[in-house]
Amino acid sequence: MSAGKIIRYGAWAAVAALVLVVGGIAAWSYLGKGDGKSLIAPVATIGGPFTLENGKGETVTEADLKDKPTVMFFGYTFCPDVCPTTLAELQGWIEQLGPDADKLHYVFVTVDPERDTPDVMASYVAAFDDHIMPLTGTREQVDKMIKAYRVYARKVPLDDGGYAMDHSAGLYLFNANGHFVGTIAYGEDTDVAMQKLKRLITKAES
Repeated sequence: MSAGKIIRYGAWAAVAALVLVVGGIAAWSYLGKGDGKSLIAPVATIGGPFTLENGKGETVTEADLKDKPTVMFFGYTFCPDVCPTTLAELQGWIEQLGPDADKLHYVFVTVDPERDTPDVMASYVAAFDDHIMPLTGTREQVDKMIKAYRVYARKVPLDDGGYAMDHSAGLYLFNANGHFVGTIAYGEDTDVAMQKLKRLITKAES
């Protein structure tokens, strides 16, 4: 495994640990029978206001996502492995949900806004599923969101003069009020991931 991958996966482990600790404090009453596959109780410390642009250059804020639950992923279009793999998995889950797929928002937020313009983001997600909304913005706007959503992202210089981005891997889950309620880990079992998505929908309808 390359040093870049070690850093990236190590960083995600640290972020995932933080999420589990924060979520675990409030989770017991929401976990039901403790099968480990349910969502946690809403956590207010992950998430918050943001102002970004979608693939059409239109302004999108957190208020635009509060009509239904949201599945959110942070990555970038030049990502060689984690991002295309995650979005391909998300594409498959959306297909499995069938008509219920429309009951969730799916958001892909770039951590590399310098290269990921609205047009670039739109072209990238078009290769996966049109349910997925790409979001980008200025460096300041993206950094503000990254901080509020407890996302790890760091620019790593490459020998050729370019750069890659080490970043959190995994999907963040939010209820219709914009409160963080859980994650789908990178490489998580498909059946477990589908249970989480279906429960996200069920909780919104109850």
